[in-house]
Amino acid sequence: METTGTFTFESAAEARERYESVGPAAQTVVREVAKAMAFDREEYDERVDGDVVETARDALFASLLEVRVGSREEYEEWRERYDGQVTEVGHERVDSVAWHAGPTGEAVAATFQDEEEAAVATLRRQAFGRLYREVIED
Repeated sequence: METTGTFTFESAAEARERYESVGPAAQTVVREVAKAMAFDREEYDERVDGDVVETARDALFASLLEVRVGSREEYEEWRERYDGQVTEVGHERVDSVAWHAGPTGEAVAATFQDEEEAAVATLRRQAFGRLYREVIED
């Protein structure tokens, strides 16, 4: 089993705090991407609004979530010890699983056969939408 990413949280408050902390980085990323795309000041002001920066913050936060990746057996062992609800997407007969447990007693898992990177990216989007969106808006 391997772990990728850095964000894991013991509480919803800790998740909200970390989400807020990536705001300045998201703003910088958006500004630098706009600069690389040769936006002048007028185009920047016209096209880059709060929703664009918020989307960047959401993506940055999700991309940093800690994800465990392992065999079906390793996942099942973890699941037996986990005292919460797990939403699993994918097919139960594949060999590998990626999973993330959120701070509120819920977890998400995505099964995959060969495309680990794609599964991890999908799982992070699922985790953000299912486990964190409401938590960060509270």
